[in-house]
Amino acid sequence: MTDQQQEDLRHDLVEAGTTTGLAAPSVDVTSDRQNSLWSDAWAQLRRNPLFWIGAFLGVFFLVMALAPSVFARGADPRACALTNSKLPPSSAHWMGFDQQGCDYLANVVYGARTSLTIGVLSVIGVLVLGVIVGAIAGYYGGFTDSLLARITDIFFALPLILGALILLRVGPSTNIPILNTRGPGAVAVALAAFGWMTAMRLVRSQVIAVKSSDYVAAARAMGASNLRILTRHILPNAVAPVLVFATITVGVLIAAEATLTYLGVGLQRPAISWGLQISSGQSLLRTAPHLVLFPSIILSLTVMAFIMLGDALRDALDPRQRS
Repeated sequence: MTDQQQEDLRHDLVEAGTTTGLAAPSVDVTSDRQNSLWSDAWAQLRRNPLFWIGAFLGVFFLVMALAPSVFARGADPRACALTNSKLPPSSAHWMGFDQQGCDYLANVVYGARTSLTIGVLSVIGVLVLGVIVGAIAGYYGGFTDSLLARITDIFFALPLILGALILLRVGPSTNIPILNTRGPGAVAVALAAFGWMTAMRLVRSQVIAVKSSDYVAAARAMGASNLRILTRHILPNAVAPVLVFATITVGVLIAAEATLTYLGVGLQRPAISWGLQISSGQSLLRTAPHLVLFPSIILSLTVMAFIMLGDALRDALDPRQRS
């Protein structure tokens, strides 16, 4: 049990004692406690070189997305001159120019904001859906669990890319405002709608394992509501595997956005993204290979950074991985 859960349980005990007229126990449940899960995890992470490499790359690309003008060396990605079309990299322009004569370094740098925004928004949607559905299914069980599990299986039948592709195809014909245009919001919604199922199963299994714990039974006996038991006593114990999944999934969804855009159903111009750059440069691979090479390298490094962070978190949060 974490320190916060211990404090919440003490709070429930005090409230129960006040309500029933009984004295609250005088035992200090926080005495002689061992290091928390997170302090142990941090000690493990500090010794893992993969964590530092992934963290450095992740922070680097995050700063690039927040302050692109600094990394673009002051160049405007939309300032183009056809006389510079497809010029190769040089000392003045490190990544050369694209087919329209735009500075390619600026385009790649500004593409980080769009790609990371879609990745983060998609993961938030995945976590909201997965945590809510998984917590309800695992806690209440019975018919509720069976119904939600079958709905999850239906979504599992459609692969992520295929499901998102279909939703983005039919989106403009619907009355849903966010899907009327293929902007970052539409792509994030499509990816979240078909990517939440694994998070749901992780949360469900953790809730089922934790809800029979003694401290959960004590909180229930003291009259704590189901919502309080879920949010204060059960879900904090389910966060570790979900955090690992979310970290890895950011990279997976960034790659999925690039795939959808490459297939022509994702973002559309005038948006700037790595997927659009790779899609536009594929026909010029022989004459201007840098148009595919540079966004592909940056995309691969970004995905690798989040996967490395997720692997490091998994090793640190799993006691079986510790020496």
